[in-house]
Amino acid sequence: MNTVVAFSLSGMDVRLLPQKALLIPDLGTLLIADLHLGKVNHFRKAGLPVPAAANEQNSAQLIDLIRSTQARRVIFLGDLFHSHYNPEWEVLGQICNHFSAVKFELVPGNHDIMSELQYERHGIILQPTIMPLGPFLLTHDAPEPMDGGYVLSGHVHPGIRLRGRGRQALTFPCFHFGKRQGLLPSFGAFTGMKVILPEKEDQVFAIAKDEIFEV
Repeated sequence: MNTVVAFSLSGMDVRLLPQKALLIPDLGTLLIADLHLGKVNHFRKAGLPVPAAANEQNSAQLIDLIRSTQARRVIFLGDLFHSHYNPEWEVLGQICNHFSAVKFELVPGNHDIMSELQYERHGIILQPTIMPLGPFLLTHDAPEPMDGGYVLSGHVHPGIRLRGRGRQALTFPCFHFGKRQGLLPSFGAFTGMKVILPEKEDQVFAIAKDEIFEV
């Protein structure tokens, strides 16, 4: 197991991080999918007993990642915020303001429904739904591979189920790389997973707490 995995993807050096993010060192760019900020507050408002600590975990992990990677750009691959405005949006604004030298960008997803003015207020740049970056095409959801670059996306919240002795089985968040498309794990602390069924030639990297390993 490793704390970071160095990986060549479409000719570009990348780093897979156990915090469920992907770093492109040569571009100084951090990719994060499905943060779903505000989801905890959204559920608590609806009367569901969701622990508020999950909010703090998301924010603290984002801050730690920006500091430790020294990223110059942070690109969110959709579903940055879960739903309508709630106080977590202002926490994100404080983070963006604190890291004023970092460029924050959003490739919008299906949950990103707030007005453009809200993003502009925190200095978050809205990008098209398909954004070229080096050899990659960044998007939130790509049901099929696309021409023009290797696709990196989120939306699925991929998980891999590993079986041990007997009937024991555990599901871990994972990175999933196929021939023409890669899926990033959901960054958010309270977002769930969908078990993937990789092809034989695919590469899958599972995340277990602070470690990452190929399966």
